Amino acid sequence: MKKSVIVAVALMCAASLFISCSKKAEKKSDGTIKIGIINNPPSESGYRAANVKDFESVFTAAKGYKVSTFYSLKNDEQLNAASQFITDGVDYILLSAAATDGWTSVLKKAQSNGIKVFLFDRMINVSDDLYEAAVVSDMAKEGETAVNWLKAQNLPAYNVVHIQGAMGSDAQIGRTGALDAEFAKGTMKKVVQQTATWDEAEAKKIVESVINSGEDFNVIYAENDGMAKGAVAALDEAGITHGVNGKVVVMGFDCNKWALRELLAGNWNYDGQCSPFQASVIENMIKSGNVPSKKIISDEKGFDAKKITQADIDTYGLGD
Repeated sequence: MKKSVIVAVALMCAASLFISCSKKAEKKSDGTIKIGIINNPPSESGYRAANVKDFESVFTAAKGYKVSTFYSLKNDEQLNAASQFITDGVDYILLSAAATDGWTSVLKKAQSNGIKVFLFDRMINVSDDLYEAAVVSDMAKEGETAVNWLKAQNLPAYNVVHIQGAMGSDAQIGRTGALDAEFAKGTMKKVVQQTATWDEAEAKKIVESVINSGEDFNVIYAENDGMAKGAVAALDEAGITHGVNGKVVVMGFDCNKWALRELLAGNWNYDGQCSPFQASVIENMIKSGNVPSKKIISDEKGFDAKKITQADIDTYGLGD
């Protein structure tokens, strides 16, 4: 009797092993890697358009990827998309989150379903065992670099119009932090601090409102190039000078080529780099299975209108 039970158990284990191996073989013979990409929409900014294009050029059908994408600036919509990708049985989720919070539950679900998650562009507030690696910009360092540059200008006063990106995003939190520290110390005055959610038209409205209020300001710190462009449009309409030798210092982020050209022309003063090129780094980790570091930070710098060259624009500028 005991011998019969042992034989039966052995046969069951063998059958189970055969089924498992059959599933793996089926996946290998199919040759397709299913990728779910969650990102902000390309219309958000020039940076995001370049970021989306980068992922589209790397994860292609010709290279054996079946890619599903979802774009939204709303965190709850992104969370729903991630849940759907898990239900669809993707192999990998690549995520640039709209906001830093709220991701723990869905990433735990992905992990329990054997789905590997890579973060790109932005960090989120989750335990690092819930994702394979993060290929990101150091947003806090971007803010520190920009504010240190601003302090080095030795202005007689710092009356700042601070135009923020989408609240709660890693980019907004990082680019805001260093400036908030100066406001708290009293070294700079916060004339207004308001979100334009990365939108050029909203940024223009914010600056128009400050101009109409009659309050004095001499710095515009906009957390992306598009919002800086909107702010400058408001200054131009009001006849307020800006840039090198102008009344108002203009600062942006992302290093679109058109924005860097504004620096070269002396119309803006500073632009902070934010690299959108993370796709090939993630693909190398997927292909090799080798994750060299939990957090891989892009090398970035800031550009000063008095020092920038055409070669800088050609090398670091995004878009056309």
